[in-house]
Amino acid sequence: MSALTLTPRALYEEVAELLRQRIFNKQLEPGSWIDELKLAEEYGISRTPLREALKVLATEGLVTMKVRRGAYVTEVNAKDQRDVYHLLSLLESDAAGVVAATATEAQLADLQALHQALKAASGNTETFFEINERFHVRLLEIADNRWRDQLVADLRKVMKLNRHNSLLKSGRVDESLQEHQLILDALLARDPALSAQRMREHFANGLEAAG
Repeated sequence: MSALTLTPRALYEEVAELLRQRIFNKQLEPGSWIDELKLAEEYGISRTPLREALKVLATEGLVTMKVRRGAYVTEVNAKDQRDVYHLLSLLESDAAGVVAATATEAQLADLQALHQALKAASGNTETFFEINERFHVRLLEIADNRWRDQLVADLRKVMKLNRHNSLLKSGRVDESLQEHQLILDALLARDPALSAQRMREHFANGLEAAG
C-alpha cells in the first residue's frame, strides 16, 4: 500500500478509520495482536499517528490496550454482548417513542422509504445490514438527541464486532424484516408506547439470534 497523504482530517483519524474497517471486515480478528511496526510500514507512516489511532479505537471499545503487551482487537464475550444489546434497547426504544410522538410526515416517509429498501435487499445480507443500520440511524436523527446519538454510535461499533452473527442465523433476515414492519406500523400509528415496545422486542430477538 502506498503512503497515506494528509487530508484536512488528521492523519491519525484516517488511520483509525482504516483499522476500524479492517476490524469490522475481520481482516484483524478478535483477540489478535496488532503489529504496530508492520502496519506503520504498510501505511508509510511513523508509529506516532498509528498509536494515536489505536487510542481512538480503544476509546470506542474496538481495541484493548494491554500493559507491556501492546494493542489487541477486542473480543466480545457473551456478557459484553448482552450488556451492549441491553443499552441499545433502552436508548433506541426511547428514541422510537419520541419519533412516534414528534416526527413530521416527511420524516416518517423517510423511514418508510428505508423500510422498502430493506425489503428489496433481503436477499443480500451485506446490503441488508447496511440499510438496517441506516434505518436505525435515521430514526435516531429524527429523535434529535445528540448525547443519545453519541452513546448509540459507540455501542453499535462494539456490536459490529459480531455484526453478522445474528443475521446469518437461518430465517433471521425475514424475522428482522417483520420486526421492522411492526416498528414502522407503530410509528405510523403515532403510538409512542407501542413503538418503544416493538423496538425492545426487536433487540431482544436480535440478542437471542446472536447468542
